[in-house]
Amino acid sequence: MPTPALWVLAAVLAYVILATFRTGPAAAQTGAASGSGLFDEAAAKALPEKGFQSRIRLGASVVRLVEKGVIDRKKFAALYESRGGLPPELEGVLSAPADKPILLTRANARYYVNLLWPLGLANTMSANDRSPIKGESLFNFASTGGWNLGKEENGGAYFNKFRIVDLTPEQETLVTRIARNTYRPCCNNSTLFQDCNHGSALLGLLELGAAQGLSEEELYREALAFNSFWFPGNYIQTALYFKAVKNTDWENVDARKIMGFNYSSGSGWSRNVQAEVAKMPDLLPQTGGAACGT
Repeated sequence: MPTPALWVLAAVLAYVILATFRTGPAAAQTGAASGSGLFDEAAAKALPEKGFQSRIRLGASVVRLVEKGVIDRKKFAALYESRGGLPPELEGVLSAPADKPILLTRANARYYVNLLWPLGLANTMSANDRSPIKGESLFNFASTGGWNLGKEENGGAYFNKFRIVDLTPEQETLVTRIARNTYRPCCNNSTLFQDCNHGSALLGLLELGAAQGLSEEELYREALAFNSFWFPGNYIQTALYFKAVKNTDWENVDARKIMGFNYSSGSGWSRNVQAEVAKMPDLLPQTGGAACGT
């Protein structure tokens, strides 16, 4: 596993993977596409053209993060002014509750990383007292040292500090169980081991969803959808693998299984998906990797 210092270096590699959302269906992922109908079908299902209609709302979470200084309004606004501004559906998110369920698209997925990241980082949850990032290296992870959009210079100052989302003991147990059994393709660490922005963001999403009454099955499905839009190259290949090898359509896959170590961790995905898909001649075009940053 990379050292904490290397995770901080990884934080500067912003938009390497997220920038691929700027064009059509997995455009930057497909390159000179093979024209395979199977590949096109997998891409369309993993990253639907119209997006994924989540059942989860941001609610007042972002406003509370601003009030606590975890998000500095001026820093956040300045970042996105230099990048063309926030999309219309998120223009008021720093000052007013967002009560509509999230419609996650290729165009806005990267924005939701930066809105959910500080939530997962700062929200108080008893399981975080035993988090692997808690310790002498707390300020050196990509999830902590990489968060520079708060009033503090290092996001480690906010770790597990504020009750932004109210969770019952049962809901917290649910979040913890799912967080321990979900992964991301940029590393081999679980969501509870939130050492990068995607880990923190997914933890924040799970906390919101549990607080809003979603079931375990629904939370796994939400986690898979968000991971798919955050790591499109990986999950398009996963959808292709299940269709071509397992004869299973993406909508019928077991989200709990896909989000587990074997299919969503870096090494598990490489071994069980990438290596298997590579055996199919002319089926898969070149894809990008995964990076973490604001």
